[in-house]
Formats: sequence, C-alpha cells, structure tokens
Amino acid sequence: MGISLRHAIFLIAAIVSLVWAWMHGIAWVAGGGNLLNLPSFFIEAYHSGSAAAFLTIDILFAWGVLIVWVIGDARRIGLGTRTGVVFALLSLLGTCFAFPLYLIRRERWLDRKDVAQ
Repeated sequence: MGISLRHAIFLIAAIVSLVWAWMHGIAWVAGGGNLLNLPSFFIEAYHSGSAAAFLTIDILFAWGVLIVWVIGDARRIGLGTRTGVVFALLSLLGTCFAFPLYLIRRERWLDRKDVAQ
C-alpha cells in the first residue's frame, strides 16, 4: 500500500512541527528551562503574554483530549491499548507530531481491515 497525498501531507506536518517546535524547546532548555518539569514549561509559556497564554491553553487542552482519545480509539478500532499509549507518549515530543502520525496509522489500519472483509 503506497502513501496517499493526504498521508504525505500529514507526515510532512509531523516532521516540520517536530523540528520547528524543538528548535525553540532546545533554546528554552539552553536558557535554563527543564523539560522534565512540564508544569513550569506551561506556566512560563502562559505568563509570556496574552497570545502565548491563548496558545498554551489551547494546546494544553488539545493535548489532554488527544491522550484520552488516542488510547480509547486505538483500543476501539483494534489497534490495541498499547498502540494508543505509544502515541500518547509520542505526544510528549509534540501534539502536532503525534497526532498526524496517529491519523496515518489509524487510516492505514482501517483501510486494511476494509480490504480484508
């Protein structure tokens, strides 16, 4: 099964978001930030200004929803809880990294199930 244009776009988005976000994450750590202390990361981002607070709240809630959804969805469609947990853990690298990768995995899994039936 080849890669569709949509999956290629998802994959590019995942890679670009990972690299671009981590360029800033590494700079934050170099400036004294501690990525092992996620509350401090979000609190510092929240207090950086109104736009940063808006985006921090938005991504924090999207991240939480993704974690709950991806674990349940993976189990529900037959990928298994373990696969959901893997993608939840990948979201620690970035929500916009893990989410498109999960969508690719999910769609390819469902396409294979449809072909098998």
